[in-house]
Amino acid sequence: MELFAFYNVENLFLPDPPQIHKLDPTKSGLRSWDDRKYRVKLSKIAHVFRLMKEENGVLPAIIGLCEISGKKVLEDLIQLDPFDSQYGIVHYNSLDERKVDVALLYDKSKVEIIDSEAITFFFEIVDNKPDNYDTTRDVLFAKLKCNGELMNVFVAHLPSKREKDINQPKRNFIMKEIRNRIISIIHKDQENVILCGDFNQNPDDENLINILYDDSQEKILHNPFQKLFSTKKYSTFHYKSGLLFDQIMLSDSFFRVDAALSFQEAKIFNPESMSTKNKGFEGRPFRTYAGTRYLGGFSDHFPVFVTFKRKDLS
Repeated sequence: MELFAFYNVENLFLPDPPQIHKLDPTKSGLRSWDDRKYRVKLSKIAHVFRLMKEENGVLPAIIGLCEISGKKVLEDLIQLDPFDSQYGIVHYNSLDERKVDVALLYDKSKVEIIDSEAITFFFEIVDNKPDNYDTTRDVLFAKLKCNGELMNVFVAHLPSKREKDINQPKRNFIMKEIRNRIISIIHKDQENVILCGDFNQNPDDENLINILYDDSQEKILHNPFQKLFSTKKYSTFHYKSGLLFDQIMLSDSFFRVDAALSFQEAKIFNPESMSTKNKGFEGRPFRTYAGTRYLGGFSDHFPVFVTFKRKDLS
């Protein structure tokens, strides 16, 4: 069996330098984000993957991450058990205003990275002036080989829903670009595709329905998280609403009988130990911060993963 996972880890920043004045803005945007809290956060994230290994017998071969800032936090993370420096990193610094990035971790004993790039998006904001652009988080692309199979992996963290969803046009534009690239890979190169991320949209959103089909309305991707959402399984929450923004979509090639890696199951990884103990919020992620109040939890999202059966090559 192989696992591929995605996790929004909620603001994994390096510790802030000491403030001169209490009300000075911090680099992270977090309150009192010091080295102790940073080390606790790293150990919590590592513990998530130890739990995942205990439950499934194997660590994910590929892990997409979002809400990380810079490569150093990833280098610190993979030194911890259960990664033990056996994982590689694919990361690019994005032009996001908060310096928040996406990244890919991979088991170096199973995965070979062939190529990668950051797909960057610029949104014009003022009078055609070339220096006045609004930027957002990159989409990370990596071509890799796993279990002898070429795979094209996209890791996304789309602009959030806020202020009457002014970011919807940006999400539409980014999803259209990803869709065009996926159509080309599947039809021209006939290679496997994995699209994972925090899409800030549920599986029944129009963008996430459209990306499953090419221009001829032939289905090219499957989203196994549609079924989980329909049965009210959620990876994060906003006030009273359960949301499944974290998803992994797979090309049709993973569902063929002769596939080297064939899809088995999609899951939201939400053991009780990762959930809040607050009365009335049971079953929700135990987060690091609630507003400016430090709670010391894991993240405001649960990770998600898919499992694959390996083809017997003997």
